[in-house]
Amino acid sequence: MFAIRRPCSHSVTRSFWAGALAALVGTVASTASLAQDRLYRCGNLYTNADKSADPACIRLGIDRITLVPAQLQEPKSAAPAKPAAAQSPNRTATRVSTLAQTQKDSDSRQILEAEWRKTRQRLRDLQMEYNQGEPERLGSERSNPQKYLDRVATLQSSIVRTEADLTGIRRELARMGVVVQP
Repeated sequence: MFAIRRPCSHSVTRSFWAGALAALVGTVASTASLAQDRLYRCGNLYTNADKSADPACIRLGIDRITLVPAQLQEPKSAAPAKPAAAQSPNRTATRVSTLAQTQKDSDSRQILEAEWRKTRQRLRDLQMEYNQGEPERLGSERSNPQKYLDRVATLQSSIVRTEADLTGIRRELARMGVVVQP
């Protein structure tokens, strides 16, 4: 019996799959009389064990087997990489002056504080409209209770999202040394 578990990552290299396929083909070929007519896929698991009773497993038909050889990769040299300045001589390293950096930090802080005030006001408005789970019914919602329930659910999710936004803005302001009141 054999089992190969397919990784969930999408960054698997071709050579891995070629090797896995070669191992699968080699195992299948060595047990041709056992596995040639039955191979099962159960999620990410491939096996020739009898899984016909398991509804999560799918029997795979093997009509023909194709071998794809892995491409050989040349080993990378141990020479150190050149610095970025050496690679492109026309490019000069730029440093931001202390005054310019202070100005950028100040601008960032002002933007975040304005965003904090705007988001906090948005949260207050949402909470007022939500009215502790009993928002006023609109005209069209009187005849259609599902519309009302959908609006209440939307308000709840908007409140949660806005609170999360405030938490993120508060965290960014704290990194800058600014303390804001909740």
